[in-house]
Amino acid sequence: MKNISENTFQNATGKIDYTLMNDYMFRAVLQENKKVLKGLIASLLHLSPKSIKSTHILNPIELGKSYDDKTFVLDVKVLLNDASIINLEMQVVNQRYWTNHSLSYLCSIFQNLESGDDYSEIKPAFHIGILDFTPFPDYPEFYATNKMMNVKKHYIYNDNFTLNVLDLKQIELATNEDKAYKIDYWAKLFKAKTWEDFKMLAQKDNIFKETGETVFKFNQDESVRYLCEMREDGRRILRTYENLIKKGEAELAKKDEQLAEKDVRLAEKDEQLAENAAILAKKDCQLAERDAQIAELLAKLNAQNDTI
Repeated sequence: MKNISENTFQNATGKIDYTLMNDYMFRAVLQENKKVLKGLIASLLHLSPKSIKSTHILNPIELGKSYDDKTFVLDVKVLLNDASIINLEMQVVNQRYWTNHSLSYLCSIFQNLESGDDYSEIKPAFHIGILDFTPFPDYPEFYATNKMMNVKKHYIYNDNFTLNVLDLKQIELATNEDKAYKIDYWAKLFKAKTWEDFKMLAQKDNIFKETGETVFKFNQDESVRYLCEMREDGRRILRTYENLIKKGEAELAKKDEQLAEKDVRLAEKDEQLAENAAILAKKDCQLAERDAQIAELLAKLNAQNDTI
C-alpha cells in the first residue's frame, strides 16, 4: 500500500478513472483552477495569457453536490476581462442537432445587455464546443471558427458573434497556427487515458501540469467521483438509446428495402398481366373477326339454298 505522501500526480500510474472527457470533470477543473481556465481560453482565442486580466464564471455550481437534470449545467459561462462572454462546452456524444444546440447557446449569451444599456454596449459572445465527433464529416477540420457572413460578397455580418468548434477526432489536421497556440496539446490532454500519457504532455507547459494536478485531485475526491460516474452512466444510457434508435432505423430501412423489392416484383407482375391481357384482347378481337366471317359465309350459303 502506498504512503499518502506518495499519492500525487507525479507518482500516479495507470488508467485515469475520470478524464477531462467527462463533462463533470471538465467543468470541475475549469471552475476550480483559474490558471487552467485562463490557459485554455488564451489558447482557444489566440490570446496572450498576460492579456487575460480576469475570468469570472457566471454559472458556478457547488462542486461535489448532487444535482438533477433541471439544475445541472454542462457548459462553463465565463466573463472575460469584463468585456466578452465565452461559453465552453465538452460534448462527447454525437448530437444529431448539434448546430441548433450550439447556436441556441451562443444566442443566449449574445443577449447580454443590461437594463439601460444600448446596442453599442453588447459584449462579444463566443461559444466554443469541444467535441469528440465530427459535426460536418464532408468538411473535417481540427479547430474551426464560424461567423455570420454574407453569402454573396463574403463579408462578416457581425464580428461579435462567433462559434468555434474543436474536433478531438481530427487532431492530425491541426494547422501551424493551432500548434503555435498549443491547441493540439490541449486536445491530447483531453484525450489522455493514462497518467503516464498525461504527465508526458504536462512536461510541455506548466499550465498542463496544473491541469494534471487538478484532474488528479478530483479523481481522489469521492463526491466528485460519484458525480463523474453519474455522468458516465448517463452517457451509457444515452448511447444505449442511440444504438437502439440506429438499430430500429436500420431495421426500418431493411423493411423499406424489402417492401420496395416487393413493389418492383408486383409492378413486374402487373406489367406481365397487362401484356397477357393485351394478348387475350388481341385474340378475342381475332376470334370476333373470324366469327363475323363465318357468320357472313353462313348467311351467303343460306341465301343460295333459298334460291334453289
